[in-house]
Amino acid sequence: QVQLVESGGGLVQAGGSLRLSCAASGRTPSSYAMGWFRQAVGKEREFVATISRSGGSTSYADSVKGRFTISRDNAKNTVYLQMNSLKPEDTAVYYCAAVITAAQAMVYLSRRTYDHWGQGTQVTVSS
Repeated sequence: QVQLVESGGGLVQAGGSLRLSCAASGRTPSSYAMGWFRQAVGKEREFVATISRSGGSTSYADSVKGRFTISRDNAKNTVYLQMNSLKPEDTAVYYCAAVITAAQAMVYLSRRTYDHWGQGTQVTVSS
């Protein structure tokens, strides 16, 4: 089992930046591929970004490509989501997720693949 705690959310003006963190604890967090998802009010939870166990592979939703960057520091058991050029439509609760995998370079885009979730952190972008 792994436990996930997100932080770094808040209120920011359009065009601004935020960095979300996801601290993982428990059983060998470096054995997990990680993902960020978000859920806006009245909408389904959607994929944002994912990173492989090794950190060498990443993938992004088209809506955030070029603006968001996912990274991880396995020594600190932490995954980050750097969000730049934020838009009002980025407003949502952002969730960190983990799935255990033997593959160093695999990334996972489907939320149904993930079996560990954090509690979420609110990001609000004002226009």
